[in-house]
Amino acid sequence: MLVLTRKLKEAIQIGDDIEITVLAIQGDQVKLGINAPKHVEIHRKEIYLAIQAENNAASIASKSSLEQLNEQLKQWKSGDTQ
Repeated sequence: MLVLTRKLKEAIQIGDDIEITVLAIQGDQVKLGINAPKHVEIHRKEIYLAIQAENNAASIASKSSLEQLNEQLKQWKSGDTQ
């Protein structure tokens, strides 16, 4: 992990397109401004993790649904409908 120290109004550049600026420091909170292209998704870490968990749950549900549909199609093709 790279650790950098920045003061108020100082910035960090990531590649050519992303700039992070320290906008305010109040107590134990730091307010950051992020300039990045619109196609770059930016989330707080806890939101990112929640999105990942939801996507994983959805993919498991989809896989289960597809397996059930596949089994029904096999039964239909064999003429063994219940």
